[in-house]
Amino acid sequence: MKRIHVQYFAAFRDRAGREEETVETDARDPAGLYAELEAAHSLGLGAERLKVAVNDEFAAWDRPLEDGDRIVFIPPVAGG
Repeated sequence: MKRIHVQYFAAFRDRAGREEETVETDARDPAGLYAELEAAHSLGLGAERLKVAVNDEFAAWDRPLEDGDRIVFIPPVAGG
């Protein structure tokens, strides 16, 4: 079990009802964690439309998670 700090931005913040949370998870990578969070909060976007950052750096969806990691799932941004 790992403790992962998750930050939410834009529409994800609204859907999750918070700016951040620490979750305990058995997810092995950001893809597994996102699946858990999407089920818990109905985030509403498929992972294929997102980018993920781990510890302030863009990362691959299959990057192994470690206890204490900080994760941000970045939704598409509209505007000009």
